[in-house]
Amino acid sequence: MRRERGLAYCGLACCVCGQNATCSGCRDEGCTGKEWCKNFRCCRERGLNGCWECAEFPCTGSMLDKPRIRAFAEFIKEHGEEEMLNCLERNERAGTIYHYEGQLVGDYDRPGTIEGIKRLIKDGT
Repeated sequence: MRRERGLAYCGLACCVCGQNATCSGCRDEGCTGKEWCKNFRCCRERGLNGCWECAEFPCTGSMLDKPRIRAFAEFIKEHGEEEMLNCLERNERAGTIYHYEGQLVGDYDRPGTIEGIKRLIKDGT
């Protein structure tokens, strides 16, 4: 885990993403897709650390339409960024895979529901 990469504005976990070895993380403008990302643009315009801080959370028509991303953002809203990072680190040490090799899905996508994903984050099960 590269904790210094932190979390993306939408809630994605840049810290455990292995898609781009040179990426510094979304909030450090490392993500190559930021020009099209509604969450990136909106949070920057509003001066938010992430969607979970917004009074209009959760919005639609953004990355938050995807269950895993929505679950991650909800978890951060409920438990805070530090707890999210701690859980992700613990889960990674236990073998939870964020992205399967060559894919943008992983173990956190398996539960299929927002509550199931949040339970996996919190409890590792």
